[in-house]
Amino acid sequence: MTIEWRYTTRQDLGVLSLAGYLGAEATDRFTGAIGWALARGTGPVILDLTGLLGWSVGGQIAVAQAARRLGESGRRLELAAIPADGSLVPDATCPPVPVHCDLATALASHEARGTVKQWTTDDWPTGQSPEPPTLISDRHHRPEARS
Repeated sequence: MTIEWRYTTRQDLGVLSLAGYLGAEATDRFTGAIGWALARGTGPVILDLTGLLGWSVGGQIAVAQAARRLGESGRRLELAAIPADGSLVPDATCPPVPVHCDLATALASHEARGTVKQWTTDDWPTGQSPEPPTLISDRHHRPEARS
């Protein structure tokens, strides 16, 4: 099992939502999603784990590595809705990672409003969408915008 992801930009922050299981076989895809977020957004990245079925130790390590990678680029990683089967325990080299109980709380902490642009993997589960995009949505592998 792997993950699907959706990246949504908002004013001065991004939301990277995951669905599926973040295990060893999904870490490359997750790392690619972090690279996508770095290239297409600004400000903190909220990692929305609402649709995550669980994560392995390797998945947790990948999240800690993402926090370091974002920190090196002057951006911060924040977590929303950590799975019940584990918590992130970063090592001393990891920057602080704020944790929010859910995505709504994370967005409220930034007074974030509106979707600017959104990208998803092909198999993103549409039932995992807490809110519809308000402007443009397109698949990550297709450069053309779709309404």
